[in-house]
Amino acid sequence: MLLTGSEIILQCLLEQKVDTIFGYPGGAVLNIYDALYNCPQLRHVLVAHEQGAAHAADGYARSTGRVGVCLATSGPGATNLVTGLATAYMDSSPVIAITGNVTSAQLGLDSFQEVDITGVTMPVTKHNFLVRRVEDLADTIRTAFQIATTGRKGPVLIDVPKDITALKCEYTPKQPEPPVEPPMPDHGWYLKAVELIKEAKRPFIYAGGGVISAEAAEELAAFAEKVDAPVSCSLMCQGGFDQASPRYIGMLGMHGTKTASNCIRDCDLLIAVGTRFSDRVTCDTKTFGRNCSILQIDIDPAEFNKNVRVDIRLKGNAKSILAALNKSIPQLHHAEWMGQVGAWQTEYPLTQVASDPHAVTPKAVMEALHEIGGDDMIVTTEVGQNQMWAAEYFTFRRPREFVTSGGLGTMGFGLGAAIGAQLGNPDRLVVNVAGDGSFYMNMNELSTAAKYNIPVIELIINNGVLGMVRQWQNLFYGKRYSQTTLEKKTDFETLARGFGIRAMTIRTAEDIRPVLQAAIDCKEPVLINCLIDKDLNVLPMVPGGSSVEEPLLEM
Repeated sequence: MLLTGSEIILQCLLEQKVDTIFGYPGGAVLNIYDALYNCPQLRHVLVAHEQGAAHAADGYARSTGRVGVCLATSGPGATNLVTGLATAYMDSSPVIAITGNVTSAQLGLDSFQEVDITGVTMPVTKHNFLVRRVEDLADTIRTAFQIATTGRKGPVLIDVPKDITALKCEYTPKQPEPPVEPPMPDHGWYLKAVELIKEAKRPFIYAGGGVISAEAAEELAAFAEKVDAPVSCSLMCQGGFDQASPRYIGMLGMHGTKTASNCIRDCDLLIAVGTRFSDRVTCDTKTFGRNCSILQIDIDPAEFNKNVRVDIRLKGNAKSILAALNKSIPQLHHAEWMGQVGAWQTEYPLTQVASDPHAVTPKAVMEALHEIGGDDMIVTTEVGQNQMWAAEYFTFRRPREFVTSGGLGTMGFGLGAAIGAQLGNPDRLVVNVAGDGSFYMNMNELSTAAKYNIPVIELIINNGVLGMVRQWQNLFYGKRYSQTTLEKKTDFETLARGFGIRAMTIRTAEDIRPVLQAAIDCKEPVLINCLIDKDLNVLPMVPGGSSVEEPLLEM
């Protein structure tokens, strides 16, 4: 059938089972928006800012396992996507960004609202395309989806000049091709891995976001039982292993548990699955895993020996490799080791106590939120103390329940991501845990939640400061709190009502449960202003440059 480029874009999205697009119109994409007017099969969500569109597409992708899609015009519309694309790139999230550009004849002439967006985004996308012929458009979109979902997932940008969206050509529908399954690891390496696991006396499993990306949570749980080992999860793998399991020992790294730091110190084998050994995990790389062998399972060979030297490398899909190992390895028993791990967990629990018994603590809020909201809710976060408190004190039972910016650490990510997660999971409760500093970054997306009555809860952990930066100033800069005390006069409740959503405040410990319950019961967007002490810190904490084996337990 003969279609315009704009119509081809929409038909290709429908081919790929896309149901939602997050975007903002502009001159270079007017033809696409005109085609959208007559395409009710695609739900378009008009955001307040293109960065919100990218974060919403990312939150949609991470919470559903499907590709998220965002759309922006040329120039500033396209550049406003960059932070969101970098966020998705660092965390291996499959996002397709479609941008308009000036006409083909105007490219390179510094035309109005022209920018070389493929050049700008080359370092922060898995791949990008500039479409110069309408005849290439359909196959380019199909290839983009294939790239975004094959191997280590990631964002792909497609830049389409305005004239290409108006030209016509023949369009032939195609069924989407499934992602290419990577081969199993080298057989010699695999046999060495099996023997290493069988010989270990004190194995320790460390799981990263690749476990969730590969849908390998069941295989990981079975593997932990088979090996009889404790399990730690990275920030990106929260929910990749059931945190109610006695095997789960919390995060490892800068804000990891003391039990996890003792395990990396005393284990004789570290089995790392789907993790890139971020600097926030390893801390001082010279001392990380110095007393053990390291077996790394990862789909991306570039991650082998990049940050940490490993002894055995198994390249491939984590789900397939763990399933094979579960068949190859006999049931192992490490009662003495597991007993020691259990003793550490008893000795070093995660605690948070306020000097005033009526004061609100993030620990009490997160625990109450989990108890009231249940195991099926989705938690998104901003970045900073709020993010760490959510990861530490909320009990994540299943994959894709925790959506956060790990690698880039993007303040302003969470609210857009919550909107995307809620639209991708309409029957589930979605709560964005924010700090007041992060909230100011993208609070404009409250207008999006209000416009579409998207029932997200914006839970602001409000301490009046840039908490994580202030915590570092407290420890390392002589308590010189340069520009981290916000002292803003914003009335969050009035602000929320101005956007058209409900607002509530938690002032004391006695308010926590009734306010959370009321917010959940109203089934519409709600802002909760949760007031806490500015001197509450995220602990444990490994100071910069120190060994992960030596976290601070108090300040």
